[in-house]
Amino acid sequence: MTSPEEARPLRVLQITDPHLMAHKDGALLGVVTRDSLSAVIDEVLSVHGQPDLVLATGDLAQDGSETAYRVFGESLSRLGGDSAWMSGNHDNAPVLREIAGEYQADRRQILQSGWHFVLLDSSVPGKVFGELAETELDFLESALSEYPDTPTLVALHHHPVDIGSDWMEKIGLKNRDAFWRIVDRHPQVRVVLWGHVHQEYERTRNGIQLFATPSTCIQFTAGSSGFSVEPLAPGYRWFEFKSNGEFTTEIRRASAFEFELDENSSGY
Repeated sequence: MTSPEEARPLRVLQITDPHLMAHKDGALLGVVTRDSLSAVIDEVLSVHGQPDLVLATGDLAQDGSETAYRVFGESLSRLGGDSAWMSGNHDNAPVLREIAGEYQADRRQILQSGWHFVLLDSSVPGKVFGELAETELDFLESALSEYPDTPTLVALHHHPVDIGSDWMEKIGLKNRDAFWRIVDRHPQVRVVLWGHVHQEYERTRNGIQLFATPSTCIQFTAGSSGFSVEPLAPGYRWFEFKSNGEFTTEIRRASAFEFELDENSSGY
């Protein structure tokens, strides 16, 4: 007989783009990023309870400081369970990897509850756009070939498709064709997940569900031709994965969080 614990879906939280800083009052366009992350975690615990796994999809720090990454790790400790951290364009990837290792959050492949999670580093030192190095593409091919019959989620920081925003098209994943050539050869891939765009996005491509997620701090205006932010509350994405390959997902926001956004900024 299947126990209730065995029957329960795997609960996965995506948190992205918190842009933490060494200073506790560090703010991005008027939003204190430590406070907004804390409000998001409050919302997670209030609505869903503790996740089994947290996927942190980049731009964890705005300043690349060791302090910011330690604050992030301490913040996630409230959630319990495991986490896995990925680098974004604002991150200092070597420092992130070092601190992630201290929190056992440096895994690139995770097999759990009948699902396979493959985590990629699309960051390019000193650049805003993303690119998967040949070593990353080789890793992706090897990881997907290793478990051809296991439903798989692939996560990275940069968007691998056009999201309909001109200014962001220039700073997405540059070698997306190489990425999709590999993914398209592996029909077990069910989900591709990213951060970077600070907004909700959901589409289907060749049977694969594509998802982006609001930031835990500021939100970019969907469909804008130039840089633009809008006063939407910080948010997160919640997944529940079943061992048969089915899943559900939803976006929630910390609507009670109060902030004054600088909507006139031309960048961040």
